[in-house]
Amino acid sequence: MAPIEWRGVFPALTTKFTDNDELDFDAMARHLEFQLDAGVHGIIILGSLGENSTLCGEEKREMIRFFAERLDGRAPLVPCIAESGTREAIALARDGVAAGADGFMLLPPMRYHSDPAETRAYLRAVATATDAPIMLYNNPLAYGIDLLPEDFAALADLDNVKAIKESSADTRRLADIRREVGDRYALFCGVDDLAFESFAMGAVGWVAGLVVAFPRETVAIWALCQAGEWGKARAIYEWFLPLLHLDVGARFVQQIKYVEECIGVGSARVRAPRLALPAGSAAGIDAIVEQALATRPAL
Repeated sequence: MAPIEWRGVFPALTTKFTDNDELDFDAMARHLEFQLDAGVHGIIILGSLGENSTLCGEEKREMIRFFAERLDGRAPLVPCIAESGTREAIALARDGVAAGADGFMLLPPMRYHSDPAETRAYLRAVATATDAPIMLYNNPLAYGIDLLPEDFAALADLDNVKAIKESSADTRRLADIRREVGDRYALFCGVDDLAFESFAMGAVGWVAGLVVAFPRETVAIWALCQAGEWGKARAIYEWFLPLLHLDVGARFVQQIKYVEECIGVGSARVRAPRLALPAGSAAGIDAIVEQALATRPAL
């Protein structure tokens, strides 16, 4: 297992599909190199942007094996665990380690709106089933379960739970978490168009979406913020914002994949039940990408 330093830019990679709706490993291999060449710090697969809910268990395991082999220790591999049942989540964690995962990003249980005690019990059961390091993922807007600072305090005794991806869209949460548990966890921004604000509030990492199309700019913003070069970082961030806004909303997967296709680093194909973007929405993104490329900052 490659050690994970929980800081930096961790792209949430899209899952590439062929015309026949099969996993497109050749496309994913090319895209992985595109990300590594830009200097990203970790690789996340099987997340929300990776269309986790449309993948069967064997496809998830295939992807972990594939990415672990291709990475070969060059960056840590962090698959997402987003299962409906505790048994399934534990099985994926154990199989994932055997397949080469270096750690996991763990969501609350899918499809069941657990109460706080059930949520904590689920996360604790999965975390204690493996020695692999874990990032907890809080995304109440998408999944209906909100991990509060007191929940993170209740789980702080789990030594392998190292980080939090905070996607509540409320940057005040970062200060609230630190007030509750100090620096117990590495805090990551999980919403693209709140990254600069999150870094200002002490986040040390970014689980990013539009990085899949613009990795160098994403890494530059993070690095400049870490160096205290706030003015330079903000200039790139403000250029980037029209694209970063595409990371939110019901069609964020389609939007980001469409951007990948626009700049020639991926395909807009999604797996049903998702449908391709309507023509009007695609035209609006065309205009955003055209403007971004015309004014792209020198790094």
